[in-house]
Amino acid sequence: MLDCRRFEIDAFESSHPPFSEVPKPPMRRLLLFRHSKAERAIPGTPDVDRALIERGRKDAGKIGAYMATHHLAPERVILSPAARCQQTWKYAAKEMKPEPAAMSVEKLYDATPHAILAVIKDQPASVHTLMVVGHNPAMHELALMLIASGDVEARELLREKLPTSGLVIIDFAFDDWNRLHPASGRLEHFVSPKSLEAAAN
Repeated sequence: MLDCRRFEIDAFESSHPPFSEVPKPPMRRLLLFRHSKAERAIPGTPDVDRALIERGRKDAGKIGAYMATHHLAPERVILSPAARCQQTWKYAAKEMKPEPAAMSVEKLYDATPHAILAVIKDQPASVHTLMVVGHNPAMHELALMLIASGDVEARELLREKLPTSGLVIIDFAFDDWNRLHPASGRLEHFVSPKSLEAAAN
């Protein structure tokens, strides 16, 4: 007589790996968030004071809503002191409850990719999910520097550009930010307001 119960158990086990084989969450996750669309530079006005335009405020909110919906809220946020970065985080953070803790870091303004990398490596090991809100071209160059694997199409799109309000999420399989080095991360997500709108249509 066919043992149906035994067959059902075998079928379940063959389609569901043991718990030990279920992928574990990344040991470190880095979110690189380029500031949103800002007003043009005005002669005689400090660049650091450039504010977001209406589109930039809306786009920042869209990315914040995406992060909230997909449970991507960081444990810590470090951002450039520039007004456009401060405002980008302000409008994105409004969509998250509770709002993640954030702090300004002077070195992130007008920084090189290696300067940003040094700031990240100084973050405490207790922070597993970190967000950086900063500027191009350094943010784009840093993303390309760190990513070694991940979705091929997303990597090609990122290689072309990191637009304003662009969000890059990179996972790392190590347990200390001090171990961060080029080509050590996996691209998990790359989104922008434009890509979110396209996906919704």
